[in-house]
Amino acid sequence: MMDFKTDMEKDELHAFRERWKKELEAKTGINHSAPKNIASVFDSKTKNEETKNRYFDNRSEPIPVGKHDSYEAEYQETGSFQDERSRRETGWNTLGGRRLGKPASERNEKDQTNYISIAEGLLDGRTSPLRERIQVERTRRKRQFDAETHSCHGSSTQQPQCKVTRDDTLVEQLIHDLNEINEIPFFDMELPYELALKIFQYLSRTELGRCAQVSKSWKALAEDELLWYRLCLKEGYHREASICDSPCWKGTLRDCRRIEGTLRYNWKNRIGAISHLQYELGKVLCDVSSCEGLVIAGYTSGDVRLWDTLNWDSGASYLRPSHVTMGVTPRPHISQVKVNESVAAAAYEDGIVDVWSTETGQEPIHHYQHQQRVYALALGSDGAAVATASGTEVRVDCPVDKGYWRTLCQSQLQKPVEYLLLAPEKQGVPLVVASAGESVYLLRPEQDPDVLHSVYGHPVTCLDVSPSHAALGVKSCGWAMHDGGNKIQVYSLETGQSEVSVGNSAGDFTCINLRDGPAHLLVCGNKDRRVRVFDLRTGSSVASLYAHHLGVTAVQADDWKIVSGGGEGLVCVWELRMKAKLWEMHNRHPVRHMRFRTSTLVTANIPDEKSPRGACITDDDLTAHRRHRGVISLFDFSVDMSSADHVLPICRSSYEESTGYNYNIGLAMPYDTIAASPAGL
Repeated sequence: MMDFKTDMEKDELHAFRERWKKELEAKTGINHSAPKNIASVFDSKTKNEETKNRYFDNRSEPIPVGKHDSYEAEYQETGSFQDERSRRETGWNTLGGRRLGKPASERNEKDQTNYISIAEGLLDGRTSPLRERIQVERTRRKRQFDAETHSCHGSSTQQPQCKVTRDDTLVEQLIHDLNEINEIPFFDMELPYELALKIFQYLSRTELGRCAQVSKSWKALAEDELLWYRLCLKEGYHREASICDSPCWKGTLRDCRRIEGTLRYNWKNRIGAISHLQYELGKVLCDVSSCEGLVIAGYTSGDVRLWDTLNWDSGASYLRPSHVTMGVTPRPHISQVKVNESVAAAAYEDGIVDVWSTETGQEPIHHYQHQQRVYALALGSDGAAVATASGTEVRVDCPVDKGYWRTLCQSQLQKPVEYLLLAPEKQGVPLVVASAGESVYLLRPEQDPDVLHSVYGHPVTCLDVSPSHAALGVKSCGWAMHDGGNKIQVYSLETGQSEVSVGNSAGDFTCINLRDGPAHLLVCGNKDRRVRVFDLRTGSSVASLYAHHLGVTAVQADDWKIVSGGGEGLVCVWELRMKAKLWEMHNRHPVRHMRFRTSTLVTANIPDEKSPRGACITDDDLTAHRRHRGVISLFDFSVDMSSADHVLPICRSSYEESTGYNYNIGLAMPYDTIAASPAGL
């Protein structure tokens, strides 16, 4: 019975539409485009769907195509469409409770205009008899779908989120942007995606992982590339990269942390490869310097060699000194060598200074000479400025446009210079920090020297600078010993004022490292055999380690470890939090240079005696024996020790070999390859 009633009502509705269309077309002076559009909307199912989509534009869930007839049937059952007999008796046509007009015999010209305006309103979506009911039904269906989605994360109805790769075209990228989630549910409200992203940027990686488990929309937000890119920069990875350099910053951060954990484990357990950088056999090592994978060394023969430990390009390793061009024989000893990413410099005992480019190599690009031996040589952390000190004279040379070099600064101090360093300024002009006796000077181009520190009777024993601060060890003498002993003064290079004073030691401070460690930590060595770490924020001591019985000669620290070198030849690695020694390495001569990076450590044991006798005391040949030459060691902790290529051949041998003594066979080869015992034994 119900099906018969529904079919009858549909026939009546169709008949009503046909009559209305004919009445509109029969009138003269009326625009026929609107009735035609109305007819197309009533007759064509496809255009009916387009009209509905225009009604509900920017909605996330339009009404399914097959549901429109059911809504119309439901609307008819409520009495919105009257049957034909009631309309004839009342003389009115109604649609959705709105009076459309009178019968054809009673309508006038004003009513005809109302027909057209109502039809145009229907086409424009301003009035719709089904709109309110459809909106209510759509809201109910959307809430039901969200409830099912949150309750069943593994349901097959969930569609995987679309991910855009680098190979997608611009059109696909546009489609992906249009399909992104525009509103993120936050408990009982919905926030725009951009506002929710600003909230999530204050979360850590652990909190983002927990938020990704809340819902599908939170998961899409917690895995946004911008959040993980900022986390990478915050933790110190890929600081020079842009957000477009990686397709997945979450995976990039995970890989960086895994590599960092492996390197820390290798550092603590001394797992890696060690190599010795040897060049001039029979000649004594004079000075060593390293920077970002570059290692430079000078010898008593006057030769200079540069190693690129990242590329091992032996063709650019030999640096030709200017003495070869001038034909000077014998060549003087090297007194100082320095290297940075741009240039390498060497100073000789006769006062000559040579500068080479680290890219072009062999021939010097700049050359000048002092009247006396060069006692101090300095390069900046970046740039090509070179500063030298000979006696009381300080000179700074820097390249200008078109490759020409000129002298930026040349000053005479009151006492001979002992320590010389370069600190870059914000304007790009190098700032020279020089120590001479009890005073420390700041030298700028075309300006008189400024006194940073000067206390009569308290000489400066060591010096180091960072881009913003200078730290200097001050020796206390006489009556000042009762004030707490020797101290370290930290000055601001911008204001020239002392910011903090740390230390209370009876011994002299021999080395300070300020530029290579964390911004708030200062590590130093002392003649009292201790390595000390200070917190510059509070001025308190963080660690005090008994390290080297002949005094500390070189120190460096980062956020978890300390590496120190001593006069007895020991290189020690310490764990900062536990204040415990992890391991140590020994060589014959004092450690004069020590510098580590994330995965490498460079140490140089330089002998104090530059002209030793040969192996035999009766030998007139002054060629030095191996034990007198000094050594440069390179530790690489990034080597994968699980690979067979990094196991020594003697450790891979078996018991069947007759030559050699397999003293380390137990390290890599157990007893699984032992040859069978001879018969009768």
